Amino acid sequence: MTTTASHPATEVELAIGGMTCASCAARIEKKLNRMDGVTATVNYATEKAKVSYDGDVSVQDLIATVEATGYTAQEPAPPERDEAEHTDEDDGLRPLRQRLVTAVTLAVPVVAMAMIPALQFEYWQWLSLTLAAPVVTYAAWPFHKAAFTNLRHGAATMDTLISVGTSAAFLWSLWALFLGTAGEPGMTHPFELTISRGDGSGNIYLEAAAGVTAFILAGRYFEARSKRKAGAALKALLELGAKDVTVLGANGIERTVPVAELKVGDRFLVRPGEKIATDGTVVEGSSAVDASMLTGESVPVEVAEGDPVTGATINAGGRLVVEATRVGADTQLARMARLVEDAQNGKAAAQRLADRISAVFVPVVIALALGTLGFWLGNGPGVAAAFTAAVAVLIIACPCALGLATPTALMVGTGRGAQLGILIKGPEVLESTRKVDTIVLDKTGTVTTGRMTLLAVHTADTTDEAEVLRLAGALEHASEHPIARAVADGALEKLGSLPAPEDFANVPGLGVQGIVDGHAVLVGRERLLAMGVPPLSRSRERGRAMELPEDLRRAKSEAETAGRTAIAVAWDGAARAVLEVADAVKETSPEAIRRLRALGLTPMLLTGDNKAVAQAVAREVGIAPEDVVAEVLPQDKADVVKRLQGEGRSVAMVGDGVNDAAALAQADLGLAMGTGTDAAIEAGDLTLVRGDLRVAADAIRLARRTLGTIRSNLFWAFAYNVAALPLAAAGLLNPMIAGAAMAFSSVFVVGNSLRLRSFRAAG
Repeated sequence: MTTTASHPATEVELAIGGMTCASCAARIEKKLNRMDGVTATVNYATEKAKVSYDGDVSVQDLIATVEATGYTAQEPAPPERDEAEHTDEDDGLRPLRQRLVTAVTLAVPVVAMAMIPALQFEYWQWLSLTLAAPVVTYAAWPFHKAAFTNLRHGAATMDTLISVGTSAAFLWSLWALFLGTAGEPGMTHPFELTISRGDGSGNIYLEAAAGVTAFILAGRYFEARSKRKAGAALKALLELGAKDVTVLGANGIERTVPVAELKVGDRFLVRPGEKIATDGTVVEGSSAVDASMLTGESVPVEVAEGDPVTGATINAGGRLVVEATRVGADTQLARMARLVEDAQNGKAAAQRLADRISAVFVPVVIALALGTLGFWLGNGPGVAAAFTAAVAVLIIACPCALGLATPTALMVGTGRGAQLGILIKGPEVLESTRKVDTIVLDKTGTVTTGRMTLLAVHTADTTDEAEVLRLAGALEHASEHPIARAVADGALEKLGSLPAPEDFANVPGLGVQGIVDGHAVLVGRERLLAMGVPPLSRSRERGRAMELPEDLRRAKSEAETAGRTAIAVAWDGAARAVLEVADAVKETSPEAIRRLRALGLTPMLLTGDNKAVAQAVAREVGIAPEDVVAEVLPQDKADVVKRLQGEGRSVAMVGDGVNDAAALAQADLGLAMGTGTDAAIEAGDLTLVRGDLRVAADAIRLARRTLGTIRSNLFWAFAYNVAALPLAAAGLLNPMIAGAAMAFSSVFVVGNSLRLRSFRAAG
């Protein structure tokens, strides 16, 4: 698209209504892109169109084009209406749910009477007509409407096949009841499986029309419910931010206001444990900020006056006063939300298998029906027999087994997955698992535990490890710092209990000091020991500088080379130990990497942590050094996935944090750890309920097997149609053969799907 300076490009997002399949989205996208100066992407899953246009085109022109294509479009709602729309989110499902309830309630007795001779009382056929009529007209109206829209534009989809098949079955039944012999008292469907030619005036197919409608509506309803959650990742992202903020006035008076009222330049207070309201700069105080949820960095970031902080991160230490530098849509959190949305909109929705096949199958069936009618009119025993054969072709093509092929396999596959801690969002996801060749793993919380852990204790000569843990653990237990908690938890795990410190003080940015059992104890950075901290009130020791002995200095250097945090411990004027703290690798991660390789996938490690940490984790789990990408900013993770896709790879992404949401949405297959944030879970295609990375391999195996089952179901469903069509065209298909064939194909599809219940997790 070319633009001029006088007509700069403008972007708008339109809400699209009336789409029933991915081919609808493709049709709308094609029409919009034919407009001069317009570039559009239409997403069937999110029911949105992202359109870029120049000044010669208006939003109303875009809406008019969509409406001329047979669908609806609306301008984006004002921000203040979002909350109200969110509360009424379920309203769009209500009509579909009402049609489904109507169809199921009325179709069940119709099918039962047709299939069970004992229920066929004297006028059972008229009761069947009474019950089936609302199903074929009111409940099936969305299919008829979509078929008409497709016909206007020369297209055929699953909706066309459903509408034509059910309408043919219903209209033929009306003819047989009112003008034929099917309406006579005592009419039954006998179990005669002989092949014979007749005029069909005594045959009705109401159970096919009502049953197929109910089956397909059930699948559409559950698909619509899944689509309603497409925007939940964005909502979850924005809900991570603080709702209220304590603003400091010019005279120092504190007042609490909604975050939306915060302005650039305002100063606000952040107490320990609170979320930072927006992006800003620290103007007073020092603390440790837990940014792992947003950045993926496992080690808390120490901040002091002049340091930048990011909205939605958590103040894990002292009191901070922050001056707002970015608010609203300019914050990093808001930019990440836009990245997620862009990735979702740019991700081409997978065309459903049934629609792809129907696009060819429907025209063939209609042509065959017309050919059959013409042949028998010219060569057959009469008009009634000719119409019987032609309508039989349409009826036997009615997609009963086809309608069951995908939903039953999905139902069994997803049910088995839920038992194993795997949630599959929909059929589009399954196609992605077949093509994936590279799997990108976020480090923090996915390969590692996501929390700081005490990994090793190095002691000086004549120093007891238990004594180090008792004194250091007791002092750190009084601190709120995440690293301090790791030391305290490690000490408690080994010793069971810790003494209470008699005195305690935090040394900002360096560590802590205090009195434990009469000992003056220092725990923190090596610089804390070298400073010679002044004595505490109850210390009998004078503050003086201390140095680490050579063996402890070597242990500290090796720990830092491995990407771990080294903490020095001293008491009574001498350095006694070095503690190693890090985000520990999960015990199951190395085995998970082996299983992923066995599936033909190349594992890669992606993290915001530094290279030393990333390489150390990669070595431990068995990922090649060249497959490690470290020091990646949150907004750049999706770019890494794009780069790999640009190299021709099909990429799966496993993550658990807000910083992973955009990359999960961008990837060909997103696997979200259920132990992570809502934003990551909603952006993923597969959710792993447990935090065990081995489940990722099981998820891909199950998804591939479920896809294989759907494909075999579709093959046999169409094979039944293809085998029965010649009989119908020859006029040799009576109701019982048709009913038996339909029943067998449906039972086969269900039975084939039930085999997924035998799926077992590896090892």
